[in-house]
Amino acid sequence: MVSTEVKDFLNTVVATQGQFYIRLHQFHWYVKGSHFFTLHEQFEELYDETTDNLDLVAERLLAVGGEPYATLQEFIDHSVIEENVEDKNLSQDQMVEAVVTDLETIGQSLAEGILLTDEHEDFPSNDMLIAMKDDVDKHIWMLKAYLGKEADA
Repeated sequence: MVSTEVKDFLNTVVATQGQFYIRLHQFHWYVKGSHFFTLHEQFEELYDETTDNLDLVAERLLAVGGEPYATLQEFIDHSVIEENVEDKNLSQDQMVEAVVTDLETIGQSLAEGILLTDEHEDFPSNDMLIAMKDDVDKHIWMLKAYLGKEADA
């Protein structure tokens, strides 16, 4: 049986993925500049992946007797990342930096969830979170490389 603590954490992941999906759409729609085509496509790829993760975690939560958040307000209220309407006015590089910041926050949260699910012996959720964390780390590296920055050690 999956603990309430794990279910609550998975719901935070659901909210965060929902919030991140919306933020990526904001950047996808509002990006401007010489790298428009590259970033427009990259943001779309990221929100498609985020949609898949949102669905995966929500379905896992349902499978263990939880009730995933399903409204924008719940996403805003329970996400580990923030909504910022004014981010639509960021430059293309500032948008990428904002995505990196969000991914770093998401990665830290996932690392906490990996420890939590391991501690509670919820190995299916643990495997899912590890795979998501691996993808987050790869995206951080790639986006930092795009910005001409080194990956963190």
